[in-house]
Amino acid sequence: MTEAPHRVVLNGEEQYSLWPSDREIPAGWRPDGFEGTREECLAHIEEVWTDMRPLSARASGTALRP
Repeated sequence: MTEAPHRVVLNGEEQYSLWPSDREIPAGWRPDGFEGTREECLAHIEEVWTDMRPLSARASGTALRP
């Protein structure tokens, strides 16, 4: 059995997730252009999502709390 392809999506706060390619992307999310296996998508997210703060916190200079 082959694994269903996934795509990387992000929301308005630039928070990343993955979503099955054969399903409609939920409201508030958009594709980032990467598609692959679940593991490939997770590796892509790890590579590109280097600042876990939401966009609004980054824009205001708010630091993450430990």
